Amino acid sequence: MRVALAVPLEAERRLTASADHHGHEVLLRCSGGDELAARLPQLPVELVIVAATPQHLTPALVETADVAGVRMLVVVDDADAARYAARLGILETVDGPADWALLEGGRPAPVVEGSVEPAPLPVRRTATVVAVWGPHGAPGRTSTAIALAAEAATAGWRTVLADADTHAASVAPALGLLDEAPGFAAACRLAGIDGLDETQLERLAVVPRGARHPFRVLTGIGRPARWPELGAARVQAAITALRGLCEVLIVDVAASLERDDELASDVAAPRRNAVALEVLRAADRVVAVGAGDPVGIPRLLRGHAELVELVDPERVTVVVNKLRAAAVGVNPGGQVRQTLARFGGIDDPQLVPWDPAAFDAAVLGGRPVTDAAPRSAARVAIRALAASVLPATAVVPRRGLRRRSA
Repeated sequence: MRVALAVPLEAERRLTASADHHGHEVLLRCSGGDELAARLPQLPVELVIVAATPQHLTPALVETADVAGVRMLVVVDDADAARYAARLGILETVDGPADWALLEGGRPAPVVEGSVEPAPLPVRRTATVVAVWGPHGAPGRTSTAIALAAEAATAGWRTVLADADTHAASVAPALGLLDEAPGFAAACRLAGIDGLDETQLERLAVVPRGARHPFRVLTGIGRPARWPELGAARVQAAITALRGLCEVLIVDVAASLERDDELASDVAAPRRNAVALEVLRAADRVVAVGAGDPVGIPRLLRGHAELVELVDPERVTVVVNKLRAAAVGVNPGGQVRQTLARFGGIDDPQLVPWDPAAFDAAVLGGRPVTDAAPRSAARVAIRALAASVLPATAVVPRRGLRRRSA
C-alpha cells in the first residue's frame, strides 16, 4: 500500500524503517498537515496515517483527503486527541502508538524479555546547506536561490529557503509573501537561546501559495536598517539547528564580502557583512552567480577571487546567468567559458540562458521559474545546476514521484 505520513518524528522514523517489511511504501513524509494537504494531490497515495494533533491533523488535510478520496487512519494517544479529531468530523480513530499492525486491525506486538531486539532506526541525515552568492549588480542571486529551493522540493527533499541578505532582502516580494515579520531573524534569535525546533520552524516559516511542490521560506529583514538583529553567532546557531530540521537548506546572501568594519572598530559589535561570511563558511556548497555580459563577467571574476579566499574552491559552483549573444557576441557560451578559464581559472561554469519571458512569468505570479515556466530553457539549465549541487538521490524522479533517502 502506498502511504503518506503526518506523525511525530519518532513515529515517522519507526514507520518508515519498517514499511518494506510490512509490504507498504511510504511516498511522502510531512511534518504538518497543511504541508501534506498541499502535496497530496500530486502523488498516488492510497492511505494517510496522521496523528490527531493540531499540527498534523488540520482542516485543510481533512478536506483535501476527502476530495481526493484518500483514506485516513487517524491515531489518537489520549482523550484530548480523540476530542480534537471529533471536532474536525473524524468519528473513527484508532488508539496509538502508530504502527503498521493498526492497518490489520491488530495491536503492536509487545517486546518481551529475551526476544530479538528490533533493528536500530536509521539516523536522519543532516541538511545539505547551499549558499547562493553573487557580486553587485543584480546577477540573479534571489531568482536562482528560489529556483534551487523549488527544484529540491520537486525532488522530494524537505526544503527550507532562508533570506540572509542584510543589504537588500528580496525573497519575500519575489514570491508574493508578506515580510513584516522576518522569519530568518526570528529563527536566529531562537537558535541563539537553543529554542529553534520543529514547532517554532513551523510557526516562523511560510509556504508560497500555489507552489506545486511546497517548501518553507524564512523571509528576510524588510528594512536594511534591521541588520543588527542578525549576527555571526546567531546565524551559525540557526544553520546548525536548521540542519536537523530539514534536508536541503538554501540560503540567499548579500553580495558584499568586505570586512572593513572589523578594521574600523575594535568593539565587539555585530558586523553587517558577517552574516554572508558566516553562511559561506558554513555552507556545504556555494553557488556563485554572475551576469553574462561585459559588466557582469569582470565583477564575477573579481568577486570570485575574494570568494575563494573564504571558501574552498572545491565547494564553489560558478553560474553565469542571463547569457545572451546580444550582449556577448557569437557563441556566447564559448566566449564566457574561455574568459573565465583564462582570467579566473574557472573551469566548467554552469550557463543559464537569457530567458526574460520565463522569469517575468515567475515574478508576475510570485512563483519559482520551475513552476511558472517548467519547459523553459532557463528552467532546464537550473535543473542541471540543481543536479550538481543537491544530494545525488534528489534528482532521480520516477513517474512524477520523487524519492528521498531516510
